[in-house]
Amino acid sequence: MENDNEAAAGAARNGGPAQEVANDGTAVPAMAAAAAPAAAAGDQGSGLASVQQIVELADQLSACADQLHDRIMRDIRAYQGRTVPDALQAAARALLEDEVILRQRANGLYADAATYIVKSLGKSQRGVIALTTEAAEKIRKITLIGDITGLVGGLLQLAGAAATGQAASIVGALDKIRAHMAAIEANKAPAPPAKPA
Repeated sequence: MENDNEAAAGAARNGGPAQEVANDGTAVPAMAAAAAPAAAAGDQGSGLASVQQIVELADQLSACADQLHDRIMRDIRAYQGRTVPDALQAAARALLEDEVILRQRANGLYADAATYIVKSLGKSQRGVIALTTEAAEKIRKITLIGDITGLVGGLLQLAGAAATGQAASIVGALDKIRAHMAAIEANKAPAPPAKPA
């Protein structure tokens, strides 16, 4: 437990988790990469019930912040020096502010992981991490940057709720993230019809 606390505090002092590169070339927090095999091996225990599980959530929230930053910058760079429309500038500014808050909350979870353990979340750690991993992927792939706002709001709510250690707040935040991802899927443009052979 003491080693977990030292590792968490060290990550926070260094500005967040160390990064590794995934197979697709994207940066992945090192602790999440190391924890992934353990989660895949069948971690069905209650979520956020140990220091390591809190740190794993912080890793995933940091990964979401990384994807958000990359997504915003990709949209801005797409204008290749031309004037970026006011609406996109406003959305990008708001989302960059959300990114900073998300990173601060993730760093807070690293620093104080031992105090945020949730005794009876009623959700598995695998489910919590799978949901935040899916959120990062949605942020990376979503077509309209404006559609990210609600999803990022849910992630911010989760980060704040995790810091309270209150299961009901965390479950509410997870439900909000799920609802926003479902809405994003429902709003996707239908695929163009296949060309006849």
